[in-house]
This record gives sequence, C-alpha cells and structure tokens, in this order.
Amino acid sequence: QVLSHNLYTVLCIPHDPVALEEHFRDDDDGPVSSQGYMPYLNKYILDKVEEGAFVKENFDELCWTLTAKKNYKPDRNGNSVVSHQDAFKLWCLFNFLSEDKYPLVMVPDEVEYLLKKICTAMNVELNSCELEDFLSQEPQGQGGLTVWQFLDMVNSGRFLRGIEQEAISMAVEEVYQEIIEDVLKQARSSHGYLWKKGQLRRNWSERWFMLKPSALSYYMSEERKEKKGSITLDKHCCVEVLPDRDGKRCMFCVKTSSRTYEMSASDTRQRQEWTLAIQTAIRLQAEGKKSLHKDLKQKRREQREQREQRKAAKEEETQRLKQLQEEKERKLQELELLKEAQRQAEILLQEEEQRRRQQHEEMQRTLEIQLREAEQARASMQAEMVLKEAEAERQRKRILELEDMQERLQEALQQEVKARQDEEAVRYAQARLLAEEEEKLKQLMKLKEEQEEYIIRTQMEKQVLKQEMENKNKCLEEAQKQLEEVRVNRQRVDQDVMAAQRKLRQASTNVKHWNVQMNRLMHPIGPGDKRTNVSGGVFAGYQPLLSRRDSSLK
Repeated sequence: QVLSHNLYTVLCIPHDPVALEEHFRDDDDGPVSSQGYMPYLNKYILDKVEEGAFVKENFDELCWTLTAKKNYKPDRNGNSVVSHQDAFKLWCLFNFLSEDKYPLVMVPDEVEYLLKKICTAMNVELNSCELEDFLSQEPQGQGGLTVWQFLDMVNSGRFLRGIEQEAISMAVEEVYQEIIEDVLKQARSSHGYLWKKGQLRRNWSERWFMLKPSALSYYMSEERKEKKGSITLDKHCCVEVLPDRDGKRCMFCVKTSSRTYEMSASDTRQRQEWTLAIQTAIRLQAEGKKSLHKDLKQKRREQREQREQRKAAKEEETQRLKQLQEEKERKLQELELLKEAQRQAEILLQEEEQRRRQQHEEMQRTLEIQLREAEQARASMQAEMVLKEAEAERQRKRILELEDMQERLQEALQQEVKARQDEEAVRYAQARLLAEEEEKLKQLMKLKEEQEEYIIRTQMEKQVLKQEMENKNKCLEEAQKQLEEVRVNRQRVDQDVMAAQRKLRQASTNVKHWNVQMNRLMHPIGPGDKRTNVSGGVFAGYQPLLSRRDSSLK
C-alpha cells in the first residue's frame, strides 16, 4: 500500500485504494512477491501514466530510495569518492545509458563513454588501459556491468584518484544536466554569463543562459531561482554572427519567426561555442528529435552492432577459409595418394615389361640354339650325303651304308618331331604373349577409363590439377608406346616362328631329297651272269627291311 501510494503520488495518478484491496482479496496470505505485484502495477498504475504529466526526477528519486538502501554500499567511514546525491545522479545516468533489456547492464563502451564525459568536465584524462584491466578482472553478467558494480567501481577511486569531491560533484552535475536534463549548453562560471539586449528599453543586461533542444532559457543568476525568459526554438529559427557595435563585442543573434534576440559573449571562443550549440538544437528540432543524447546513444548502439556484425562476419570468413584450407589439404592428400598409386602402377608396369623382356630374350636364345642345331644337322646331313655317294661306288658296303642311313633318317625324324614340339612351344608362348598383351591392353583401357573419370571429376577444381592430367596423358602415351613396342616384339617373334617353320620345311625337303637319293641308290645293278643272281638275291634279302623303313618314314 505504501509503495502503491508513493507511485500514485510521483506519477500524478489518482489514488484508488479499493482497487488494491480487490486485486489482492484472494491472495492475502503472507507477503506479496515481485511477480505477484507486477500485474497490479501494470494494470492500475503504469497503464494510466501520461507522458509529461509527472516530474521524472521525482520518480527517479523514488526508485533510487527503494533500491539504494538494499544494494548501494558506500564507505561506512564517509570516505566515498562521490556523495549520496552524486551517486543518485550516476544511477540516473546509468539507467539512461544502459541496454534496453532486463536486467539492466551497461556495456563497457558506454562505461568508458560516461567516465570520459566526467573526466572531460574536470579537464582530466581517463586512463583507458586501467579501465580495460578493471573490466577484464570484474565479473560481467549479460555482457556488461550492473549499476551497483558501476557505483562500486567509481567509489573505489581507481579512476578519480587525487581529485576533490567537490570537483567530482560539479562534473557529475554537469554531465547529469547534459545527458538527463538535455542541457546542450550553459555557463560554467561567472565569466561565462552572456549579455542580452532588451526588446523595449533596448538596454543590455547580463543573464545566465541554459540551452535545451526546445528552448534557450535565461536567469538572473546561475542558481536559476529567478527565470527572466525563454526563447522557443524550432526548425524555422536560425543563429547569425553580428559585427561589433554599441560598445559590445563578439555579438550574435537568434532569429525566430516573431523576434530577433541579440546577445554578446565575453570572447570569440564562447560565441562560437554558443552558436554551434544553438545550431545543434535547431537541427534536432528540424529532425524531430527531442534529445541529443538519445540520438547519440542510438548511433553508438548501431555502431556497436555493426562492429559485432563485422566481427561475426570476419569470424565466419575465417571459419570458411579454415574449411577451404582443410578441403585443400584433403584434396592434396588425395592427389598424393593418386600420385603414389600412379607410381606403383608404373613400377608394376616396369616390372612386367622387364619380365616380358627377359622371357623374350630367353625365347630368342632358345630359337638361336635351335637354329644352330638345325645348321649343324644340315651340315651333318651334307656330310652324310657325301659319304653315301662314296658308298654307292662300292656295292659291298651298300647295305651297311643303307643301315647307317636308316639310323640317320630316324634321328632326322626325331629332330623333326622335336622341331614340331618346339614349334608347338613357340605357338604356346606366342599365345601366352597375346594373352598378356590383351591383359595389359585391358589394364591400359582401365587406366584410361580411370583417367577420364578423374578428368571429369576434377574439371571444376583449380588450375593446379591440370598438371596432373598432363602427367597422366604422358604416362598414357608412354604406355601406348610400350604397347606398340610389345606389338613390334610380337611381330618379331612371329617372324622368328615363321623362320623356324621355313627351316622345318627345309629340313622336311631335305629328308624327302634323301629318300629320293636312297631309292635311287637301292635300284639293282644291271643284269649279268651268276653275279647278277647273287646280287639280286642279296637285295631281295634286304627288301623287307627297306619296306619297314618306308613305312616308318611315312
């Protein structure tokens, strides 16, 4: 009831005790919590508040009274840096500069801004490094300081060390008037009074001026007890600098739609400060803004949000670059694996080529040996032919020569059989080479297909992979060259086989020639007397042996 009554009083709302009793009629056991009081506060008090119908400073003092006794802890020995009234003003400044969300906190940028304003009012420079150290050590909830942490920080004396309390109080009052009361400009000392020219008597009077966004007020003294008048400012007003006259210097005037106010400053700097401040107030009126610092606060908040967005974008870009780097490393690893697989394939291909070359050399050596044996056989056969011609002259030794010739013919047949077996072995080797060639061709086609797939898969990658494709093309060309060499080797082996077949046919021709010669030698000698019969009997005895020889030759 006391709280509600005070809120009704400071907010200038008609008090309604009956509504309070009816609202809490069903819940009158024990104390009322904050959650239980909020519906009544919103419905019967805050919803009835009219803007401009109450004095905000009185409302702030009530809220300060309700919260400071429990939460504000000044020095018990009276050694606090700021007085109780200055702490209240700092509390109001905190509420103005805090973020628009509950619980109220002031971000570090706003804390630094407020402390810089206070130090600037005292012509003292703020130690930003010490402030950053303090903020880094102080636990911050929701991204900033609470009002009680802020007051404890000010009372700690770390940033206002060696400054008198009266100077601090004056600086806090000046910042309070500038930010809370929207005072854009006012005289700071007796030397800062302005001279104003009257409208009726046209005389000059010294007045103490105070500028707000909506009006320029002037008083008899800086205590502001006796207000002498006010100049209402709007977007149609303007301020101009005037030349010196009437014994006054540093003159300027404020023109409204109804009147022109002439004033004189003590020096040029003061005149420039006042003209700039009045132009700022007129600009705020033209833009429809009631408070300069609310606009500045919003701009600072937007700048912080933009910085955070840029920081988030930078972090996102960093993360994306990191992912791209990881993807690049992964692709490089895959490329190294492919290169290693290609090297292994080349090694296997070289080993296979070496093995095939060795087989080819071994086969060539075998064929050379067979060729030498055939030449030796031909030379021996020629020698036998010479012997047989010699034996034909002597008939007594004809049978022995024929038997010897039969044995030699059997050996020739065995050699022919052996040659045919060698031919079959060569054909088997040729078939195996053809199978190996077909297998290598399949492997080559498979490598070609893998290369084509890899080319299609890597067409969208970077230009760096083109070198790999060129290397694979080179490898393909080398493999094709090797295939051509294999084909040439196969043709050469085919030619060797054909040469061996020709030699075999030559040997068969020689055998047939020997048969003809033997048949010619076995014709009986011309008829005579008894010798003829004897020789005929002798040849008749060897006739079965010759028939068996013919059958074996066939």
